[in-house]
Amino acid sequence: MELNSDGISVKGCSIIYAPKGQAGEYSALAANPYRGCGHKCAYCYVPGVLRMDRRDFDSGAMPRPGFLSALEKDARKYRALGIAEQVMLSFTTDPYHPGDHSLTRDTLKTLKEYGLGICTLTKGGARALRDKDLFRPGRDAFASTLTSLDPAFSAKWERGASLPDDRIRTLRTFHEAGIYTWVSLEPVLDTQAALEIIRHTHEFVDLFKIGRVNYVGLTQTTDWKQFTRDVLDVLGDTGARHYIKRDLQPYLPRGYSNPMRVDQFRASDLLPII
Repeated sequence: MELNSDGISVKGCSIIYAPKGQAGEYSALAANPYRGCGHKCAYCYVPGVLRMDRRDFDSGAMPRPGFLSALEKDARKYRALGIAEQVMLSFTTDPYHPGDHSLTRDTLKTLKEYGLGICTLTKGGARALRDKDLFRPGRDAFASTLTSLDPAFSAKWERGASLPDDRIRTLRTFHEAGIYTWVSLEPVLDTQAALEIIRHTHEFVDLFKIGRVNYVGLTQTTDWKQFTRDVLDVLGDTGARHYIKRDLQPYLPRGYSNPMRVDQFRASDLLPII
């Protein structure tokens, strides 16, 4: 077992892995059940990372061959080492993509069976409600990426994803069920839209993770220093918990408290690890 600032890496495991770099800021552990997605997000960098043709990636998600059996082998090793971190689905795909995502439920059940926590990050909205019964208030988290409250804006940038209202209703539903919720405000495509998302959702979102957009023209033309000042004002006004990602950290006030790892579960409802 190798420990590093990003997460926990267990020798011989590749299905459950410790993300590094910008991905590592989101989760200590992750797994990706599918190859491809289908949400057709214009800003997505994953096809380049996987060396996939963007048209193939956007055409839909396909289960990775032999995924569940390989997942179980990895999960057994993590349990043997007493590692019970949340495993996040997903970085290179979406667990609730528009196609058949039944593998997601089997993945979550397997992770739970071997004592690991679960977390899903999705733009799939209500598609996730099918699996709400698997989430435990004292162990697990549900998250969604939001880039705007405007459905037309979302439809332009995220053609196959659920619209913002659907994602927001789903976040509220999980929150009301006692599940820890967080929002990825990355990528920030419109600075004012990001501020409005916080104002609109902070009452039922437990944590915001905020990072700029990369790999598109907006990266160079946005005043990120001013945005960081503005977002800190809104976070202060609302009292919203947050993590500012590394790309924006140079603009934080000296000594600003910004822990990367916080407990992503409802501590007051803590359940025994099984």
